[in-house]
Amino acid sequence: MSEGDSRRIARDLISEPHVRGRRISVRQVYALVEERGEDPEAVADRYDLDVADVYHALAYYHDHPREMREVTEERDDAMEHFRESIDRPEGVDPDAA
Repeated sequence: MSEGDSRRIARDLISEPHVRGRRISVRQVYALVEERGEDPEAVADRYDLDVADVYHALAYYHDHPREMREVTEERDDAMEHFRESIDRPEGVDPDAA
């Protein structure tokens, strides 16, 4: 990762890589742009980022595939643990639609 990338991506606020000085994670930027097909400029406008921040986040995601897989797995595990910890009335199935 270049010096410019390291100045734009941090891990100091939340437990996963995010745009420095913002709470939006690299994973969120990736999901918005590459999974949902949103325009990078629109994402930058919505989250008050430089367009370069969006592209650096995308580059970081692709340059660190193992780390990003681990982040996704940790988040999925945490969500599953949270779902299991919720007290529900007897007979309520959280997966029933």
